Parts: sequence; C-alpha cells; structure tokens
Amino acid sequence: MLRLNNLKLPLDHDDSALQGAILAGLGITAEELTGYTIARRSYDARKRGAISLIYALDVDTTREADLLQRLQAGDPALGRTLAPTPDTTYRFVARPAPGPAPRPLVIGMGPCGLFAGLILAQMGLRPIILERGKNVRERTVDTFGLWRRKILNPESNVQFGEGGAGTFSDGKLYSQISDKRHYGRKVLTEFVKAGAPGEILYVSKPHIGTFRLVSMVENMRADIEALGGEIRFSHRVDDVLVEMDSSGTRHLRGVILANGEEIRADHVVMALGHSARDTFFMLHERGVFLEAKPFSVGFRIEHPQSLIDRARFGPQAGHPLLGAADYKLVHHCRSGRSVYSFCMCPGGTVVAAASEAGRVVTNGMSQYSRNERNANAAIVVGITPEDYAEFDPSGSPLAGIALQRHWEEQAFRLGGESYDAPGQLVGDFLRKRASTGFGTVQPSYTPGVILGDLSTALPRYAIDAIREALPAFDKQIKGFAMEDAILTGVETRTSSPVRMTRGVDGQSLNTRGLFPAGEGAGYAGGILSAAVDGIRAAEAVAMEMVAAGQARAM
Repeated sequence: MLRLNNLKLPLDHDDSALQGAILAGLGITAEELTGYTIARRSYDARKRGAISLIYALDVDTTREADLLQRLQAGDPALGRTLAPTPDTTYRFVARPAPGPAPRPLVIGMGPCGLFAGLILAQMGLRPIILERGKNVRERTVDTFGLWRRKILNPESNVQFGEGGAGTFSDGKLYSQISDKRHYGRKVLTEFVKAGAPGEILYVSKPHIGTFRLVSMVENMRADIEALGGEIRFSHRVDDVLVEMDSSGTRHLRGVILANGEEIRADHVVMALGHSARDTFFMLHERGVFLEAKPFSVGFRIEHPQSLIDRARFGPQAGHPLLGAADYKLVHHCRSGRSVYSFCMCPGGTVVAAASEAGRVVTNGMSQYSRNERNANAAIVVGITPEDYAEFDPSGSPLAGIALQRHWEEQAFRLGGESYDAPGQLVGDFLRKRASTGFGTVQPSYTPGVILGDLSTALPRYAIDAIREALPAFDKQIKGFAMEDAILTGVETRTSSPVRMTRGVDGQSLNTRGLFPAGEGAGYAGGILSAAVDGIRAAEAVAMEMVAAGQARAM
C-alpha cells in the first residue's frame, strides 16, 4: 500500500474528484486502482472564500511495485507526494510469564489511568484500578447537582470520577506530542472500538464531545474487566506504604485506602489528575520527590460562535465539513509574560469545575455537534514557581496549590459565595469599570454569573497582561474584543502545579515501584497526551514486572 500525500481539492468537490486526483497523481488508470482509504484530511483556510481540503490517502494499486521502483530511483514527480504507507500497528512491549503474578495497581481512572489499565489488561497483567470518584453515570448526576442546584460533592465532580476531567470537556483528541511508537493511533483506535466516530482516525482535529465520552468510557471499562482487570470506585488512596531496603533505596509496597483497607503492590501507576491536591500533600509528607512547575491562570471568554466562524472561514462559514471554527492565539506582553488561548471549545459552554468547597473554578466543554450558541476559551497568563512565594514563602513544591486556592476562594467571594461565578463584559474590563448588565452575549456558565469587576479576581500582573492581549487578539480575529463578549472567572486548573519527577525507567526519582503519569504528575495536557502517557506508564510497569519475574526465577 502507498501513502499519497498533499492532495488539494476544493471544499465542495464531488465524490469522483478524489479518485481523479489519485489517478492523476500516480499516473495510473482506473483499472489499476484497486482501492483507497483516507489517512488524513485537513483544510487550508488561508484564502477566505477559497478554503481547500488537503488529503493523505492510502492507495492500493496493481502498479505498486513499479511506483516504488520509480520512487527509489528518485523520480521527482513522485518524490514530493508518495511514500510507502507507514505501519502504525501498536505492539506490546512485554507479555507475562505463565502462572500467577503480582497485580499492578493504577490510581485514578482519567484518560491516563484508563489507558494504563487497558494496556496492562491487554498484556495479561490483570490490574486493579482504584478511583476515588464514582462511575461515570453516577458522577454525571453529581456534576449536574453543582450546575443546577449548587450542591458540590467533593469526591464526585468535574475533576473526580470515571473518565477524569476530560469527560466534561470538548473531547479534543489532538496534541503536539511526538508519536514515533504510534501510541496516539492506538488511543484513537481504542476510542473508535469503544464507540467514537470513525472520522477521528483521519480528521486533522478530532473531537468527541462529552455525551459520547460517557458511553465510550463504560465500554472501555467493560473491556478491562473482561480481560481480568478489576475496577473499584469510591476508593480513595489516603496513604502509601514505603519501605527502605538495606542499601537505603525506597520501595513502594502498597497503599492504604480511606476506609482503612491495605492493598499490597510493588508496582503502582499514580495517575491522579491535576486536582488531587490532598494526595499531592500526602505523597510529599511520605517523602516522594515532587517539584513545583509552571502553569497558567486566567478567565473564560465567550463570543457568538457565528463571529468566530465568519472570522475564520469567511463566506464558507457553516460548511458541514468545516464545522464550528476554533482558534489558537498567543500574545507576548511587554512585561515578558505570555497570554494565550487554552482549551478552546467551539459551540460549547463554560462549566463549573470546582472540586473543593468554597471555591469557584471554570472550565469549558462542548458536545460532538458543537452547536451551542457561544464559543468559549480560556485566556490565560503563564506563571512560574517564582510567582507562588507570595502565597507560600516556604519554597514548598506545593506552593502553586496555595496560589490556586487563593484565587478560587476570591472568585467564590466575588460570585456571591453560592458557586455563581464572577463575570465582566470585555469592554468594561478594558475600560476598568464594573459591568452592570449583559449585552448580546449571554453567559453559558451554570449555576450563574454575577457581573462586577474582575480586576481583583487575579494577580495584578495577570490582569494587566490580559488587558494588553485582548486588543492584540482583536487584530487577529476581528471582533474578539467586542464590547459585550463575556469574561468569567477563574480558570486555574490549566495543568498541574506539581511534577512528580520520574526517571528514564518511568519510576519516581526516589521511590521504586511508583510510576507517576499523566496530568497530575506533570507529564501531559489533554485527553490524548494523558492517554499516551498512560500507555507509556503501563509499558514501564510491564517491563519492570517481567524483569522482577525473571529475577525471582533465577
């Protein structure tokens, strides 16, 4: 099979155009073409009103040997577009020896823990997965309890529960990670197997949406259990068992649950997610190596989705192959700070994402259809550990959590201490005056938005940076700084403020048997990258378990 790249066709091409482009590109006849599949489809929107589709196609032809020979000979007509189709098959790194073996533990069942558990189960290692929250259906009920009735369940919410924070998101499945081992393809293939639309395998910016993710997570759970894995919900890890050997090396030997139960295990994937603050503190107290890392804080911004569509696609806005338009913006401020858009959700909603009482946190989500009235994104400012000292001068690696909590509590106060969020119109924010009424853009955040002045909702340097960035963004997307666009605060959970640093073998720098992974460990950002990191963690566990088994057998 051959990969034919960079086929450009008009947005409204007919069904026969692809075949015609293949025949012309390869110089073959219709009889010599035996089949093709779409490997990738993206679009080029640089020319407003003349958006084109860009294809990569995997082609079967009776002329394959001849074309490969010409390619190897350096035929310039083929060298720019043709290559052998790459083998994207995922291959397991290890298989257990026959007979009983110790079972690995996976802590957390977000995208990272889900895929760590799945890969371990597929390798025959029968993992036990511990999730502090509830299964995805029960968790959804609790999450709506905050959104509709202002009742927060600290153990079952947007952050905690089966599927992790990614379940209540846009379901984006793309990232900038290197994928030489085809981990990303493995993730997408498993998602399609679990019920995702097949197009995620080839569109340039695949997404799923919240409601589809719910049933997919359930199907993947069933696969893990069918392969001998075990999943325990409402099982929070409150402590870890660490032993020191005669050489002074620390070894993880198991965990202690909130109910007092002790589970012994020598291989534990710690896939906590970025909001498991109590667990971070526990690990720090137990001497696990942690370090502070940068993250970002800011607000959610909402515009009419139609404004973004017109700005990005011009007269072709609304075309079904283009869908709702997204954007990615960055501005480098005079202060040296950077402001950028994060987690953009086309045709979506702003959601309450708090996991601790007395604090307000925002996030964004959308369904697969992306057909809600507003577009939303986080507009955030990068901060570093040097910024955390104001809130925790001790130099603790957990100081970033103190900063997060301070501004989440301030948002709670500004919102009326009822889980409503504070908000402000963009025009008023730029003019430094409080907002008193909504304009054409109605906020989507529930429970509700209390208008006022956001100038005290974030550090002064962050407010100044966002005020500088919004007019700059307006030059890239006309109307971005529209008077009655809505800012809602605060966005503080962009990534983990902590890194559980690991070595090249995937294990904690100072605690053998502990495999930090995913967003909570500081090694991922988003569904796809977290899932990929879960696969890497599972492979590291499997290799270590195989080595340990061989040592026992000697």
